[in-house]
Amino acid sequence: MKRYYSDGRIPTLEVALTEHMNVGDLKKLAKYTNQNIPTRKADIAAVIKRFLDGERLKSVWQGLDDLQRAAVAEVVHSSSTHFLADRFVAKYGRSPNWGSTDKYGYPRMPSPLAFFFYGGVMPDDLKARLKTFVPEPAQAKVNTMPGLPAACELPWSRWNSKTRTEEKGTEEVPLVVHQTELTAQRELPSVLRLIDSGKVSVSDKTRRPSAATIKAITNVLEGGDYYPVLPVKSKWRDENAGPIRAFAWPLILQAGGIAQLSGSKLQLTKAGRKALSEPTAETLHKLWSKWIDTTLLDELSRIECVKGQTGQGKRGLTALSPRRNAIADTLAKCPAGRWISTDEFRRFVCASGNDFTVCHNAWNLYIVEKHYGSLGYEGGARILDERYLLAFLLEYAATLGVIDVALIPPAGARSDYGGLWGTDELVYFSRYDGLVYFRITALGTYFLGAETEYQPVPMATKPALSVLPNLEITAIGAELGQGDRIALDTYAIQVSDLVWRLDQAKLLATVEEGRPIDEVREFLTARSSVAIPDVVARLLDDVAARSTKIRDLGLARIVECADPALAALIANDSRTRRYCMLAGKRHLVVPASSEAAFKRALRDVGYLVATGEVKVAKPRRKAPGEKSAAHSVGD
Repeated sequence: MKRYYSDGRIPTLEVALTEHMNVGDLKKLAKYTNQNIPTRKADIAAVIKRFLDGERLKSVWQGLDDLQRAAVAEVVHSSSTHFLADRFVAKYGRSPNWGSTDKYGYPRMPSPLAFFFYGGVMPDDLKARLKTFVPEPAQAKVNTMPGLPAACELPWSRWNSKTRTEEKGTEEVPLVVHQTELTAQRELPSVLRLIDSGKVSVSDKTRRPSAATIKAITNVLEGGDYYPVLPVKSKWRDENAGPIRAFAWPLILQAGGIAQLSGSKLQLTKAGRKALSEPTAETLHKLWSKWIDTTLLDELSRIECVKGQTGQGKRGLTALSPRRNAIADTLAKCPAGRWISTDEFRRFVCASGNDFTVCHNAWNLYIVEKHYGSLGYEGGARILDERYLLAFLLEYAATLGVIDVALIPPAGARSDYGGLWGTDELVYFSRYDGLVYFRITALGTYFLGAETEYQPVPMATKPALSVLPNLEITAIGAELGQGDRIALDTYAIQVSDLVWRLDQAKLLATVEEGRPIDEVREFLTARSSVAIPDVVARLLDDVAARSTKIRDLGLARIVECADPALAALIANDSRTRRYCMLAGKRHLVVPASSEAAFKRALRDVGYLVATGEVKVAKPRRKAPGEKSAAHSVGD
C-alpha cells in the first residue's frame, strides 16, 4: 500500500522502490545494474537497493552528465526533497535528461537520473547520503548589459484584404530612459508641499487620489508622468497609459505615515512635516521599507482588465508582503548600474528561488466574462505574476528612485496575452507593459541592503529666487518649479507671474497651521541667489516672536453675576479668587479645569451657579431705612 506524507516526502529508498514504482518501471531501471532481473517486485527492488549501497551510489552519481548532476545537487542542497522543474529550467535553460519517450510523450526508458528521483521526489535517506559528497550547485546569475539599444524591434502583423494574406514585419520603437535617483529626491518635497497646501484629495474608502489630485500632482512631477496624454483615436482604442507616478505618490506617503486623511484631503503628519527638513534620501528609504509591508493597496488591482479581484477571486490572492519581499530580495542580488531586461529579471526571480505567485486559485479571476475568460486556464497565472512584477517595479520601485527605467508605449509592447480569451480588444494588458529594461541606482543599493550607507549624488542646484529688501521675491533663471510655487503661495502674496511679496498675515497663518518660521527661512536661503536681506530676516524674527507672545490656555466658562459688586466680591474672596478672574464688570472667567472647584468654593461663600434660564424678580420699592436684599447670581 502506498503511503502518503503531508509534505509529499518519501522517507526511504526502500519505500520509494516498493510503494512508488510498479514492476514495469522497476525492471526498466534495474537494467542499468547489469544484473539478472528477478520477476517479483520485492526482489527487483532489492537488486536496485544493493546497486546503490555504499560507495556505488557515488559511482552512479558520477556517471550522470553535468545537467543531471546539477539536478541532483539542486535538491540535495535545498530545504525540500522535490525537484522543481520550472526553477531548474529558469536557471539552466533546459530540463535534464530523464530518458526517452514515445511519440505521445509517455516514458519509454528512464535515464540513470531515475535512481535519484521517484515521482520527482528524492527519498530522505538518499538525500542525506548524497549530501556527504555532492558539491553545492552554482548560484543563479542574471544577464546584464552595460548600455541600451536606441530602440526596440516589435513584431507586427496585419491582414491584407486585397491579397488575402497576413503580412508580418517589425518596427523600431524608440526607448525613453528615465533616471529616477535624483528625480525622486526632488519630487518628494514638491508632493509634500502640495499636500501641505490642502490640494490633495483621496477617497475615504480606497485612499486613492481623485482625478483633480492626479492632475495637480502630475503638474509638480519633473517632466510630468511617464507617458503624455494622447488624443483618443476611438472609444474602442484608447492607448493612454494613465497616471503612474502621480497615482503612486499619495499611496506611498499614506503607507509611510507621512500623510493622513483629514476629511476628504490629505494632511502632513508630524513625520511628514519633519520630512520637509530632513534629507530626502532617508525619507525615501523609510517609505520603501513601509511600502514592502503595507496592505493599503494590492498592485494587482491596478491591472484593470483583470476582473473578479474584489469578488470571489479575492479569496485566492496571496499575501502582499511575501510577493514584494521576493522581488526586493532578487533586486538585491542584481549588480547596480547595469541594464537588465524585465524578461531576464523574471527568469532570474524564478532561478534564484524567489519565485512567487499572485494567486493560489486564478479560476475566479477573468477577462470580460468569468466562464470563458477565466485566468485559471493555462498561461493565465503566469501572466498575472509577470504583470504584477512590472507594476511593482514601474509604479513603486521607480517612483522611489530604486531603479532607472527604459520605456516604450504600452500599446502593442507585449503580445504574450493574445492566446487568452477576451483579450482581442485590449490595446495592452496593463499600463506597465512598456517597461522593457531597468537598472539599480546607487540609492537602490542602499534601500536593498547591498550598501550600508548612501553617498548622495551632488544635485546641480541653480538659484531660483532673488529675495529683495522691499520684501519681494522674484523668480530668476530657469522656470520655477511647481513645488516652489506652492511654497511661495503659502508664505507670500503673488503680485505678478514671477513676483511674490512676503506678508506678515500670511506668515502668521503659516505658523498657526503648524509650520515653524525656520522652515520659511530655510526655504528662502536654499533657493536665493544672494543672502537674505536684513529687512526680511527681521520680519521673520518678528513673526516668530509674535507667534509666541499669546498662548492658548484652553477652554473656560463665562459666569454672569447680577451686578458688578457681586462679581468683585467673588473675584476677590480668598475662597474663590484662585479659580476665576474678572472679565468686564459683571462677568467671571472660570477655566474648565477649575470649574468643579469653583462651584464648591462658591457654595462656601453662600452662592451657587444657577442652571437654565433664571428670571430675576423686580425689586420692590424699599421702605425708608430698609437695608438692601441679598445679591443673586445668574448663569
